Amino acid sequence: MMLPLCRFHQRFLHIQWLVTHTWTRAFCDSQISEEVAKLLELKAQLGDEAPKKFVLKCPKGTRDYNPVQMSIREGVFKTIISCFKRHGAETIDTPVFELKETLTGKYGEDSKLIYDLKDQGGELLSLRYDLTVPFARYLAMNKINAIKRYHIAKVYRRDNPAMTRGRFREFYQCDFDIAGQYDVMLPDAECVKIVAEILTQLDIGDFKIRINHRKLLDGMFAACGVPDDKFRTICSAVDKLDKTFWDDVRAEMVDEKGLSPEAADKIGHFVKFSGGIDTIEQLMKDESLAKQKDAVEGLEELKVLLTYCDLYKVTDKVVFDLSLARGLDYYTGVIYEACLQGYAHKPEASKGKEEECVSVGSVAGGGRYDGLVGMFDARGKKVPCVGVSIGIERIFAIMEQRALANNTKVRTTETEVYVVSAQKHLVEHRLKLCQELWDADIKTEQSYKKNPKALDQFQYCETNGIPIAIILGQSEIESNCVTMKNTVTRAERKVSRDDLVEEIRKELSSLS
Repeated sequence: MMLPLCRFHQRFLHIQWLVTHTWTRAFCDSQISEEVAKLLELKAQLGDEAPKKFVLKCPKGTRDYNPVQMSIREGVFKTIISCFKRHGAETIDTPVFELKETLTGKYGEDSKLIYDLKDQGGELLSLRYDLTVPFARYLAMNKINAIKRYHIAKVYRRDNPAMTRGRFREFYQCDFDIAGQYDVMLPDAECVKIVAEILTQLDIGDFKIRINHRKLLDGMFAACGVPDDKFRTICSAVDKLDKTFWDDVRAEMVDEKGLSPEAADKIGHFVKFSGGIDTIEQLMKDESLAKQKDAVEGLEELKVLLTYCDLYKVTDKVVFDLSLARGLDYYTGVIYEACLQGYAHKPEASKGKEEECVSVGSVAGGGRYDGLVGMFDARGKKVPCVGVSIGIERIFAIMEQRALANNTKVRTTETEVYVVSAQKHLVEHRLKLCQELWDADIKTEQSYKKNPKALDQFQYCETNGIPIAIILGQSEIESNCVTMKNTVTRAERKVSRDDLVEEIRKELSSLS
């Protein structure tokens, strides 16, 4: 039984007295040893008495967002959702955590990054790692064979964060997926088109969409002599080529994963191939690849995909790249990844030039995953799926840095009208006018002081970018009118109260 804290101090003082009085030490050694042992045990039970200083901060890999950052985010979300809806998608939502077994075995080596929760209510749970596996579970549970959906929500990864490059432990994903049995490459090409549309509309810089095929990768590994049981682990190593050098990847494959040096060198020959349809046709003539059924199918499908991309007028944004791997286990077909130009996806050949490369990694990625839904279906029924995920946090990081560098003024509200008191004792008239404008669905604000200074009110309009000020004075009240002021041009005019709503809308229309 734990002793009260006062007893703990009493025993401590008693031991001190025994130790400091030398004439008793000869008789009390055993007693001192016993008391010290009990004291240490008691200290362990009580813990550290000294209060620990509490540091107020966000958990590692997370952050708060201020109104300016949120305004930028809302604009980006609006653009993305508009694109998804233009392509006919509907939205769903799923829980932020899943049964642990739902996520287990779906992410290859990245499974170590899943956040596990404590056993609550008898269920082992994990925070969702992405939105794709929960979507596949949703399809299997509800026996859905075809859907085109988008989903924007937070996901969680126990990764090593790089905050300045937009890599967090808690972050948003914006997913678009097409599920259903359709003809080859038609849904896949639309996903690539959507990535091109969104990145073009966001205007964050020139970009390229790198494409490859998991069947081609598997065929290449087989042609290079990689054992079947090492396909996925070698694929995960190749996936790192956008972040590190070939020598490092080769060393990982040979020294850590047991691949023969000869096989690694053959892989090194193939991963240098990139280009368009001409590069694919060149690979079709390779004798070692021609013997691999998977490689042939992958090359043929990529050729169809590039043909459709040409019809969608995005060929200039798309490049075939045999070094693209995307290590997630559930991909089965086409894979793609969008990278900004100027944010190099590959280091320079010389390590001395590595500092010259500025990178935030890919800003979008996805691919085909025809087998994932079947993992959750008792009968193993497959629902072919293809999708794309926009790397929204990295896009936010770029746009925030640009706004800061350009000293861009960002509006954090959508207020259209500010009601200004020109004199004292007009608060009731202000309230009545605000009520009329709110009823007309006009975004309106006013001061929360009964008798605010006119200068303070106009300053508020200017600081917050409110385009219209409606000025109320005694003369306006008596003549049943107001003074409408354009806060940008400073132009003023009298407007009848009866026509006020219509005139405000006309003014807003001219401003937009």
